[in-house]
Amino acid sequence: MRRRTRSLLGVALAGLAAIACTAPAAPASAADEPFDVLVFSRTAGFRHDSIPVGTQTIRDLGAANNFTVTATEDPTTFTTGTLSRYEAVVFLNTTGDVLNDSQQTAFESYIGAGGGFVGVHAAADTEYGWSFYGNLVGAYFAAHPAIQPATVTVQDRAHPATAHLPRAWNRTDEWYDYQTNARSTARVLATLDESSYSGGRMGADHPHAWCKTYGGGRSFYTGGGHTQASYAEPAFRAHLLGGIRYAAGRAKADCRPETGYTTLYDGATTGWSQAGPGGFTNTDATLTSTGGMGLYWYSAKQFTNYSLKLDWRMAGDDNSGVFIGFPPSSDPWSAVNNGYEIQIDATDAADRTTGAVYGFKSADLAARDAALNPPGEWNTYELLVEGERLQILLNGVKINDFTNTDPARSLAGHVGLQNHGADDEVSFRNVRIRELGAPGGNTTVQAEAFSTAQGVSPYAKAGANGGQTLGHVDPGDWAGYAGLDLTGVTALRARVVSGGPGGTIGVRTGSPTGPLLGQVAVPNTGGWNTFADVTTTLTGVPSGPRDLYLTFTGSGTGLFDVDDVTLVRGGGTGGSGPVRGLAGKCLDVRGGATADGTQIQLWTCTGAAAQTWTVTPNGPVRALGKCLDVSGGGAADGTKIQLWTCNGSGAQTWSAQPDQTLRNPQSGKCLDVSANSSADGQPVHLWTCHTGANQRWTLP
Repeated sequence: MRRRTRSLLGVALAGLAAIACTAPAAPASAADEPFDVLVFSRTAGFRHDSIPVGTQTIRDLGAANNFTVTATEDPTTFTTGTLSRYEAVVFLNTTGDVLNDSQQTAFESYIGAGGGFVGVHAAADTEYGWSFYGNLVGAYFAAHPAIQPATVTVQDRAHPATAHLPRAWNRTDEWYDYQTNARSTARVLATLDESSYSGGRMGADHPHAWCKTYGGGRSFYTGGGHTQASYAEPAFRAHLLGGIRYAAGRAKADCRPETGYTTLYDGATTGWSQAGPGGFTNTDATLTSTGGMGLYWYSAKQFTNYSLKLDWRMAGDDNSGVFIGFPPSSDPWSAVNNGYEIQIDATDAADRTTGAVYGFKSADLAARDAALNPPGEWNTYELLVEGERLQILLNGVKINDFTNTDPARSLAGHVGLQNHGADDEVSFRNVRIRELGAPGGNTTVQAEAFSTAQGVSPYAKAGANGGQTLGHVDPGDWAGYAGLDLTGVTALRARVVSGGPGGTIGVRTGSPTGPLLGQVAVPNTGGWNTFADVTTTLTGVPSGPRDLYLTFTGSGTGLFDVDDVTLVRGGGTGGSGPVRGLAGKCLDVRGGATADGTQIQLWTCTGAAAQTWTVTPNGPVRALGKCLDVSGGGAADGTKIQLWTCNGSGAQTWSAQPDQTLRNPQSGKCLDVSANSSADGQPVHLWTCHTGANQRWTLP
């Protein structure tokens, strides 16, 4: 958001007029720096008659898009020196074993040095015995029905390979089933709708195209491209071009695996409200700003700890922003004065250009520039809020790390999109959120979402959280998880299933042979569909982000599957300090009074005695020498919560729940901020538990 004279902390609002941009508009998209592509199409199995036309298509794309193409079927090309000449290598309908050991080693080194891989169709039917390649391509071919029309459902409309596509892409091709689901290790860009054709065997989640980072390089795979006709389709040609540009590092994208997000906007605007002038058009599941200066905000719910992701695109030198951490209001300036703006602007000063927390902290501009796509192309933000810490990721790269220290503001609250003014055009797609536990709380990781592994692989299983387990576990196998925060972790809990002999899970840091923090026996749980939890205490756990490894030992094969693992923090011993709730505000004794019956309310955190609570697990919560009390011991929704002389009754017993609610066991109901409003002075009361943001509390 640009302003001429108005401070962010604000004086009285003089007007809401939009400020016109004075810089000339940037072109719709910038030309790529020249690069080189190697197309490899050797076959040791079935040979597709589309290879020649596919090769010529890539040559044509190169001629029109500033890259040169070398085509070969000679595996001796795969040397370290020769591969280093290319920014990307395309495996075009390769089949069977096409490289020997030394050639495979050279290709691994190429990827490790930052090279790019593009797999087209039968690239998934290649090198079944080479685990590095299997992990790079993402999944191996299993089967296919006859060539026929089908609907491709586009899930990621920001990636350069899919941004141009409609959400339902109808075309004819040969549709592959795969031995595993790529979703746990890759960002799935598009899936197949099996109801639109005959013979699909993967079910409701059938990945068709995906991308990932792997071993230092980038990988893109598409299941399309069997037929000669495919390469004459403009949409498929653009799909292939986008994958090549991503693999070559010329277009940026967030290709991290993504699960567990809830859609806030993907065409439907339920729950959204406009504050101030202007607004957004809503076409093709895309919001585009018009007029302003206003704010389109998600009024249905406030959020406390979360990962917010959204895709955005500037038409030129335009201006917009994403606001977080503001209370409900029909005044767009309330978000400015009470929350924070994460800026979208191609120019302007360092603390108010793309990636900045507007007026407070610049992005790391070198990292930002390396991750940013130009105007005319889509970008993806992740705004990761943990307590009062905000991390900003652009296309999967962290570019800012900001901590709020202003007691009048918070990172918790509503989220919204700015429409800056008549001369600014910024579009948004696919706004989604994943709510997290309390900062410092337990962390659960899907076991199949490993960063590196040996021997194991994801396995689709009914009853598993996320639909998959970590399967094919044999003695000596292991799985690694990069960058987990181990601060305060005291135990590990694993959800397991076994119809086999069982075995042991070891927990290590640094490497599969690193220090052993603990281990736990996994029994035969009674069958491959009967899940159980096993827990072990951990000792010598280091603090901060670390690489964690699960190692597996036992006798025989097929020991067990692991569904997920939970890092357990602390011992639940209670403490003394503020109780923080909605919008980061504090549980407060109204007026600091000590009379029995004083209303308990929400208020901006001040550190006062009226906000200092002593919490006893499954017991009383005390402030100012008295107790948090349910008036009259009632159980009706809306019953007053008050301060009262401590008496040991059930009306003064509170139990902290894993979902962050604070429950009164006598009534079975929860401490709740009335009307879901974070205004200072808002009363708290008793209400049926629903785990919304107005029932989530962070205890000392």
